[in-house]
Amino acid sequence: MRPNYTKIYEDLIRLECPEKLTEPTIKKQLQNLNTCEDILNFNEKIFKQSKQSLKDNQKLKTYDRKTMLKLLQYQKQHGFSTNYMSKKYKISRTTLTKWRKTFGEEI
Repeated sequence: MRPNYTKIYEDLIRLECPEKLTEPTIKKQLQNLNTCEDILNFNEKIFKQSKQSLKDNQKLKTYDRKTMLKLLQYQKQHGFSTNYMSKKYKISRTTLTKWRKTFGEEI
């Protein structure tokens, strides 16, 4: 069962910064929290984090199948190296390589 991220973030915003709930872009993005990528981007936009907390949180990130495939297809389409993708999305090169081996035929 998947958590209702829209409801979770509405409650968080209501507690932390209720003025942001009136912004139309925030409301629209709240309704479109479908993939891990959407959730991470939304979280980053709403709650600014320190560099140290970003570094610590990086160790706890997980990605769903749809997001993994999207990143791998993006890499292949644009011909980016694993090193470039690793730095851009802050994902280890080893992880990207494992994903490529796992989803090789689907890319």
